[in-house]
Amino acid sequence: MTSQREQERWDAARVRALRRYLRFSQQEMAQELGTRQQTVSEWERGAYKPRGTSARLLSIVAERAGFRYTADSPSP
Repeated sequence: MTSQREQERWDAARVRALRRYLRFSQQEMAQELGTRQQTVSEWERGAYKPRGTSARLLSIVAERAGFRYTADSPSP
């Protein structure tokens, strides 16, 4: 089960930073996560936040890619 803390960490800036870190288009990110491009766009605009399985999957992808994020900048 996805914790509240894990859900909260995936705000618009963090989702966008992860996608850019991976050098994915929104479409490529959507394919990687098994979702729609529109959903990725909505996350990045802050219209919605990833939750449940999506938040967990983002965390797994980020961890495996070595992605670390601070409010100032993502680090390789």
